[in-house]
Amino acid sequence: MLDVADLAKRLIAAPSVTPATGAVFDELEAMLTPLGFAVHRFVRGDGPEGSDEAPVENLFALRAGPEGSRHIAFAGHLDVVPPGEGWASDPFVPVERGELLHGRGAVDMKGAIAAMVAAVAEVPPEAGTISFIITGDEEGPALHGTRALIDYMQAEGIQPDLCLVGEPTSVNRLGDMVKIGRRGSVNIFIDVDGTQGHVAYPHLADNPLPKLVAILAELDSLTLDTGTKWFQPSNLEITDINVGNRAHNVIPAAGAARISIRFNDLHTGHSLSERVMAIAEKHGGKARPVISGEPFLTEPGTFSTLVSTAVEAETGIAPELSTTGGTSDARFLRSVCPVIEFGLCNATMHKRDEAVAIPDLAALARIYTRIAHAALTLTETEI
Repeated sequence: MLDVADLAKRLIAAPSVTPATGAVFDELEAMLTPLGFAVHRFVRGDGPEGSDEAPVENLFALRAGPEGSRHIAFAGHLDVVPPGEGWASDPFVPVERGELLHGRGAVDMKGAIAAMVAAVAEVPPEAGTISFIITGDEEGPALHGTRALIDYMQAEGIQPDLCLVGEPTSVNRLGDMVKIGRRGSVNIFIDVDGTQGHVAYPHLADNPLPKLVAILAELDSLTLDTGTKWFQPSNLEITDINVGNRAHNVIPAAGAARISIRFNDLHTGHSLSERVMAIAEKHGGKARPVISGEPFLTEPGTFSTLVSTAVEAETGIAPELSTTGGTSDARFLRSVCPVIEFGLCNATMHKRDEAVAIPDLAALARIYTRIAHAALTLTETEI
């Protein structure tokens, strides 16, 4: 098997703070081409740096198997969050300390992509079709990343049977958790207008803040649900309140707030947005929703059993099937085919001195190899 730690180091050493372009994709292409993959790269977005429309690079790689064979896709992202200050060493110079490999992206998720490359090197082309769906815009707005890759696949008539996303799903030990779904996410911006005036003459003004407080109080009192078989209860959180009033004796002209709702499959982003907009309007405000993902579930069955069996064979752990945590690009890929997420331990993702256990990298590559072999032997009725 290829040295997965060496592959991970090559990816980490190519800085790729979101949105990623360039060198890190050069490295991945250089890894995949010798394995027989046809690599297609493209850039979407033409806005200025720092905007939601900033250029994003994407990569789709395909190694076609015999006609009519099964097709498994490995998906993930090469972009990383900014490293921040206070690292023990340069975050983009991979460093081994004992059994740990340090560097931004070691866990989230360059390590997993390295494991995918090492894994498919062990699967002969005649076994079936394998593809890589890799974006440079998962940690950012996610406007020109995986969604653009899906558009490309549809235009080319490319249809995977199954998709495995390499997000860091493990919690305490590699293999203890597999994600079979995710809750949906909607952010809602609330605005209340009033009339500015002197606090000593309130009859000449219209204070927007009591209205804003009433809106937030009613929203905060909601119990959206108590959870479902596979999903935890939906939760609504107030994430920002903004008035911008620097004067103690002025009634402000406007107030604003933001809420975030993570919701299960009892709701849709639209239904929750309508509910919040009605509450805001009742108290004299307006609400503007931005839906970033709907809930989804890959029902336990052949695919989850296949993944769990591979994990247990290498780690001795029967993984928990879960839908907890935040969102990922699986929310887009679920429209293409059944999708499951499995990857490294997530304890240090997005943190200073992010690190992965080198033995975990090697084990993950072996797990991915087992998953690929098993997926490519499924019959059409088993998928």
